[in-house]
Amino acid sequence: MMNAISGKIETVLQTLWIGGLWVVGYVVTPILFASLDERRLAGELAGHMFTAINYIGLACGTLLLAFAVLKLNGSFLKDRRIMVLLLMLVLIVVSAFVLQPMMQELKLNGIVPGSEAAAQFGQLHGVSSVLYLLTSLLELFVLLSRRQTA
Repeated sequence: MMNAISGKIETVLQTLWIGGLWVVGYVVTPILFASLDERRLAGELAGHMFTAINYIGLACGTLLLAFAVLKLNGSFLKDRRIMVLLLMLVLIVVSAFVLQPMMQELKLNGIVPGSEAAAQFGQLHGVSSVLYLLTSLLELFVLLSRRQTA
């Protein structure tokens, strides 16, 4: 009975996390930049959504990791799913608590097109985008690995 309930909870957590990742990053954000004339406003709105999905990812990822550890039959270092969940949580922490604050600091100081700050912001944004893509793809791995073992 508990396995059935925990399986349903895991399904909800993964649906919320992967759905949020993909909708925010690959549907809503491009629509914002295509629809709004003011890129700064589109960026601000997207930033708020990325912050929200990072917190959702931290919560869902931590709970999914706890479920995976509770079901563990051996060393967690040998369990790919657990290692991928840990990696995803690290990527979210780096993005949310290292890259995003650095980007916010640059924006608060003012970014002039063509300046060193603009170049630095572009680099940080690029790294952040790669981490987001990697997290999105890793979430697919977690989803598919759960389906095979469920």
